[in-house]
Amino acid sequence: MSADTIAPGARVRIRDAEWLVKRTDRTSDGGQVLDVVGLSELVEDQEARFLRELEEDTLEIIDPAETELRQDTSPSFRQSRLYMESLLRKRAPTDEKLHAGHRAAIDPVPYQWKPALQALEQPRQRILIADATGLGKTMEAGILMSELIERGRGKRILVVALKSMMTQLQKEWWSRFTIPLVRLDSRGIQRIRQRIPAGQNPFYYYDKTIISIDTLKRGAEYRTYIEDANWDIVVVDEAQNAAKRGATASQRHRLADQLSRRCDTMIMLSATPHDGSPESFASLMNMLDPTAIANPSDYSREDIDGLFVRRFKGDIKDQVDSAFLDRDIGICAKDSTEEEEAAYETLSGLDFQAIDEEGSGDMLFRTTLEKAMFSSPATCLETVENRIERLEAEEDPAYQHDVQQLRGLAGELREIGPEEFSKYQRLLELLKGPSGLNWDGTDPEDRLVIFSERLETLRFLEEHLQAELDLPEGAIQKLHGGLSDVEQQEVVEAFGKDEEDVRLLLASDIAAEGINLHYLCHRLIHFDIPWSLMLFQQRNGRIDRYGQTEAPQIRYMVTTPKNEDIHGDLRILEVLIDKEQQAEANIDDPASLMGVYDIDEEQKITADAIESGQTPEDFDEDLQEDETDVMELLLGDGDEESERNLEEDVVDPRSLYDSEFEYLGAALRHLNDHKGAGLDFDLYDEDDTVRLTASEEIKERFRRLPDEAWPEDSVFFLSADPDEVQQSIADARKEEHAWPRVQYLWRQHPLSQWAGDKVVANFRRNEAPVLPLSALGSGETIVLCSGNVPNRKGQPVVNEWVGVHFWKDLGPDILSFEEVLEETGLNSGQLSNPAPDLDLGALRDLVPPAVEAARNWMEARRDEKNDQLNEKLNRYLQRLEKLQEEHEQQLEMKYADSDRPASIVEPEKKKERRQIERVFDDFFEWAENTMTIEEEAYIQVIAVLTGLR
Repeated sequence: MSADTIAPGARVRIRDAEWLVKRTDRTSDGGQVLDVVGLSELVEDQEARFLRELEEDTLEIIDPAETELRQDTSPSFRQSRLYMESLLRKRAPTDEKLHAGHRAAIDPVPYQWKPALQALEQPRQRILIADATGLGKTMEAGILMSELIERGRGKRILVVALKSMMTQLQKEWWSRFTIPLVRLDSRGIQRIRQRIPAGQNPFYYYDKTIISIDTLKRGAEYRTYIEDANWDIVVVDEAQNAAKRGATASQRHRLADQLSRRCDTMIMLSATPHDGSPESFASLMNMLDPTAIANPSDYSREDIDGLFVRRFKGDIKDQVDSAFLDRDIGICAKDSTEEEEAAYETLSGLDFQAIDEEGSGDMLFRTTLEKAMFSSPATCLETVENRIERLEAEEDPAYQHDVQQLRGLAGELREIGPEEFSKYQRLLELLKGPSGLNWDGTDPEDRLVIFSERLETLRFLEEHLQAELDLPEGAIQKLHGGLSDVEQQEVVEAFGKDEEDVRLLLASDIAAEGINLHYLCHRLIHFDIPWSLMLFQQRNGRIDRYGQTEAPQIRYMVTTPKNEDIHGDLRILEVLIDKEQQAEANIDDPASLMGVYDIDEEQKITADAIESGQTPEDFDEDLQEDETDVMELLLGDGDEESERNLEEDVVDPRSLYDSEFEYLGAALRHLNDHKGAGLDFDLYDEDDTVRLTASEEIKERFRRLPDEAWPEDSVFFLSADPDEVQQSIADARKEEHAWPRVQYLWRQHPLSQWAGDKVVANFRRNEAPVLPLSALGSGETIVLCSGNVPNRKGQPVVNEWVGVHFWKDLGPDILSFEEVLEETGLNSGQLSNPAPDLDLGALRDLVPPAVEAARNWMEARRDEKNDQLNEKLNRYLQRLEKLQEEHEQQLEMKYADSDRPASIVEPEKKKERRQIERVFDDFFEWAENTMTIEEEAYIQVIAVLTGLR
C-alpha cells in the first residue's frame, strides 16, 4: 500500500520484530504514531508505540502477494476458525449503525440508543445528552463510547465528574460496558504517584481515567498535565456546571473549554442544560462545535441541530412500559407547639435598625432566618448565634438594638427541644406509626433518605433519630459537601449495598445531583421544603429513576404555624409542592414554570414572593408555564421516537461462532493444547460462564487497568449472558465485594481481546491457513481477503472482507463475505477436516492474482466512498466558510459602534479575529484529515478455502 498511511490491522516489521498495528494517529507536524502489539517471540503480547519517521530504516510493510500458505490439520479447522474470527473482530465498522453498544449488559431500550445513533450521523461525534433526570444518561453515554471503541476511536478516554459520582460512573461503565476507567480521586492519586515515575503525566500512563472537576480546579499540576494531553473521548458529567454564566468565565468553564480542544469526541451529560439564557446554552454548544454559533444571543435550532438530544419521560413512555412507577406523594403536616409559636411571633416581629438587610443569596436577613427556621430551630439558632458573634465583633453601638432582638429570638429557639419540635415529632409518627410509612430500619432492602438543605438540621436528626428509632451503630450516615471525595463515594456505595449497616441516609443537596440512591431505597423525605422547583426535581430523581422497582414514596414535612405572617409564607412553599406534582404529571420539566433554570435564581423568586407579601394565589398564577419560553422553543418539545424505528439501526456483527462463550472457550482450549499456555480455566455450558485464573501474562495485560476490575484471588468469572451479569451487578450490592463478581464476556472485554491477539500470533508473518472444504467442488478455490482503506488519520473508511473465487480456469470473481459464508458454511460449526494432501504450490500461485483482484475491488469501493466523502467534504467546507464569514461579520458588528480609542479596540479585534481563524483552521484541517481517503487499499490474505479433490 502507499507509504502515506499504515492502517490498523497491518502486520509490520520494526526493529527485527513483528507487530500488529492496533491504531494509528497523526502528530501535529503530520507524522504518524503507531500503536502496536507484539507478535514475534521476543515481543509477544507487548504493547508499544512507535513514531514512524524514526523507524523508516527498519520498518517493513508486509506484501500480501507474498503470503505463504500453511495447511490446517487441526480437528474441525479449529485453529483456522479461531484465527479468522480473531481477525474478523478487529474489523472496524464504517457505517452509522450500532454494532456494539446495544449488546452491552443493559436493558435493550431503544430510546437509549438515540444519542449514539445521532452522534454517529454527524461528521464529528460531539453531543450534549440532556435527557431528564432518571432516563439513563450514563447508559446512553456508555453506548456511544462502546461504539467509538469498536471503531478504534476510543483508546484514550477522560471522564470529568462530581466527586460523589466518580465511583458510581466508574463501576457502571466497567460492569456494563467493560470500559476500564482508573479513578483519580485523592486516594487514587496517591496510589498512582507510587507507581509511575516522578513527573510522568498520568493521563498518558493511563489511557482511560475519571477525575473530579474539583481536583482539576485545585491542582495546578493536573491542569498542566491536561494541557499536555490529548484524548479520543472526553465526557463531562453534570455539564451545566461548566456553562458560562454572565461575562466572566468560571474556572470550571475554562477547564471544560480547554478539554474540548484536546479531544476528538466530546460527550456532555446534563438534565438541566440551560439557565434560560441563550448565551449560557451557547457556551456549551460552542465547546461541542465552536463554529456553529456566531452570535450567542441570536441563533436558531438549525445552527445547533445534531449537537444535543433532549427527552422527558412523556417522550419515551411508550417504550418503557412500567419502568417508571407512579409516585406516592404526601404532605405530612403538624400544628406548631407553643414554644415554636413563641419563636414565630418573635421572628415575625423583628424590626432591625442597623443590620445589613442582605442575608444570603440576595435575601433579606429576616427571610434568611425564616428559611432557617423552616428547616429546624437548631439551624435557625446557629444562624442567629453566628450573626450575633459577627455584630459583637464590630463593637458598634448602632448594632445593640438588633443584637438584643436576636438574643431574644435565640432564647425562644433554645426552648424548642425535640419534644417541642413539631415537624420532628411528625417525622417520628411517620416512621414509627401504623398510619405512616411504618419503617423501622430492620429490612436491609428498605432504606430511607431524608433531605435537608442545612447541615445543622442533619446533625440534629442524626443526634436524635439514632435513639428514637433504636437503630444500631452505623445505621445512620450523613452525606454532605464537607466530606472528602473518598468519603462521599464510600457513603453512596454503602447506601446501595445490601450487607452494609446503613439504613438511613441524611443528605444535603450535594446528593441531589446525579447519584443513584434507588437500588435499595424507594422512600424519600423532604425534611425541609426546597425553595426551588429544580431542586425538587433533582432530589426526587435520586429514587424516581429508570431501574426503580418500587413505587417511589415521597413525603414533605411541614409545620403549620398559627402566626398568620409565617403561615402565609409557608403557603408559598406549599404552592411549590403542588407545582412540582403538576409538572411531574403533565410537562415533566418543573424548571419551565419559574423560567430562570437556575436553582439560586429560583430560590430568589421564592424569597421575593415572601418578602413582598405576595399571596399564594398570585404566586401560583405567576408560576404558569411560559408558552413563549425562548429556550424551550429553541430546544423543541422532545423527540418523537415513534417516528423512527430505531431497531432498524442496529447490527449484530458477523461471527464464525454462535456465541462469545463458544469463541473464548475454543481459544482457551487451543492456547493450552497447541501453545502450552498452561491456563487454569473451566467452561460452564449451562450458563455460558468461564472461570479463568489469571496467568502472569494476563496480569501484565491488566497492569494499567483499574484495581477494582481485578477479581479476588485473581480468578475471573465471565458470563456471555447480559442478564446474568446484571444479576451479578445487583448481587454485588448485597456483598462486601462492591464490584460484581461476574464480568461481562463480550468483544470489548480485555480478556477476550487478549485471547484474540494470542490466536492471531499463531500464524507467522505473512502466513495464511489453507482449509480443504467439502462444500466446495474440485478445482474450486476461494481466497479470503480483508481490505482496508484508511483516511489520513489512519481510521478505516472502507473495511471489508471479500472472497476471490476461482473455478478451475475461470476467475477471479468477487464474492461478498456473506456469500463466502453461504458457500462454505464456515460459520456452521460443523466442519470436518479430512486433512488430505494438497498441492500448496498450485494454491500459492492463486494468491497474487487474488490480491490484485481484491485490491481492485476495494479501490473501486474506495472510489465510490471517495465520491460520497468528497461531496460531504465540499458541503462541510462550504458550511465552514459560510460560518466563518458569519463569525467575522459578527466581530465587525461587535466593534462597529464602539466609542473607545482605536488603539484599544484594534488589538482586541485582531486578537478575536486570530481566535476565529485558529478555530476554523483547526476544523478545516480536521475535516480534510478525516474525509480524505488514502490512495491505496491495504490487503491481507486471511485464508485459502479449497475444494476436496
